[in-house]
Amino acid sequence: MYRALNFNAGPAALPEEVLKKAEKNLLNFSNTGMGIMELSHRSKEYQAVHDQAIALLRKLLAIPNNYEVLFIQGGASLQFSMVPMNLLGKDQEAHYILSGSWSEKALKEADKIGDTVISASSKDQKYRFIPAYNQDNIPDNAAYLHITSNNTIYGTQWKEFPSNEKTPLVADMSSDILSRPLEVEQFDMIYAGAQKNLGPSGVTVVIIRKELLQRSSEKLPAMLNYNTFANNNSLYNTPPTLAIYLLSLVLEWADKIGGLQQIEKTNEKKAKILYDVIDESEGFYIGHAHKDSRSLMNVTFNLHKEDLSREFLHQANEAGFVGLGGHRSIGGCRASIYNAVPEQHVEKLAAFMKAFKNKN
Repeated sequence: MYRALNFNAGPAALPEEVLKKAEKNLLNFSNTGMGIMELSHRSKEYQAVHDQAIALLRKLLAIPNNYEVLFIQGGASLQFSMVPMNLLGKDQEAHYILSGSWSEKALKEADKIGDTVISASSKDQKYRFIPAYNQDNIPDNAAYLHITSNNTIYGTQWKEFPSNEKTPLVADMSSDILSRPLEVEQFDMIYAGAQKNLGPSGVTVVIIRKELLQRSSEKLPAMLNYNTFANNNSLYNTPPTLAIYLLSLVLEWADKIGGLQQIEKTNEKKAKILYDVIDESEGFYIGHAHKDSRSLMNVTFNLHKEDLSREFLHQANEAGFVGLGGHRSIGGCRASIYNAVPEQHVEKLAAFMKAFKNKN
């Protein structure tokens, strides 16, 4: 069967093995005579899927028992509001480090809820790097420090995370969760839309330290309160059952191929293939991100002439490459090489880039 050379930024490529397994269960899951999306979310068959997804997340990410694992709808964009609604107190400030468009949007929503502070930003340098920040500027009573671990639009990624025991650390990891080993204990809350590395769109994973749940006000609407999900195993209302099923299959696949240590090695290898082409092109291809901030998930670049960028994207599309156009807000080119993008596809793109350079 034909499979596209898919470099979409999200929704993104899923492992072919996962899609094939899911295909078999679309009509008859576990001999129920129903597809997985037709099962009651109260059935024992679906409950097993739900529990397995949580168990695999805990295993792969080594999530301690003092953290809740929640499945919420609304994407990371809803979390931009839920985080301050639940965690930002009346006489507190929420601190944000701006490293791209998504951290800007998170800040914009938090501004509607309470007091916020920009602790560091690389916006004036077109978000080409992860900004340094001064921990001493964050007061002891700060509600939390928010970061975006990977920036899909600008192609930058945190290599080392802030360490500050007195301030809860909240991270939007939508575009690089499951791409490398992680010390969950460094964070008080992690949230991630699934549609990059975890599965299809429709479900958001929230990993939150149980202590933080005490901050959520009972006056919050039920569906905007983290305790609603924690107290009901994310089954207070009908969850996105198909998305969670596919997430569980992706987690099975990740575990089967060696877990996060092996995935990280593969991702580093894939990224190096493309960055080497850029670095060795003698200025024909120009990477957006500084080398010490380069993302392993999103390789962003331009060509040295704007008309060549347009022609590159045109010819790439003709050659079967999908999703190489940069985000509509900045243009240029972007190759998103999430976990499920095969190494062979990355090698084909590198060969195409070299050939295009040689012709032009």
